[in-house]
Amino acid sequence: MSAKLPVLKPDEVISALEKAGFSVKRQTGSHAVLFKPGIPRPITVPVHKGDVPTGTLRAIIRQSNLTIDEFIDLL
Repeated sequence: MSAKLPVLKPDEVISALEKAGFSVKRQTGSHAVLFKPGIPRPITVPVHKGDVPTGTLRAIIRQSNLTIDEFIDLL
């Protein structure tokens, strides 16, 4: 069973993805776009005030090809 998703701010999500090898290529408005070689599609992280919604965080983790446990270890 995987760990429970933590409540995170957008900067914490971006920092964890950068530790996983992603890099922020651009930020358009309130969304940061991250790329990583070998991942076919960019990952978009909303950079709004407040926390990243749980469903959005789960989708970001899935798109990054990480498990929830691997993502939590990067925090």
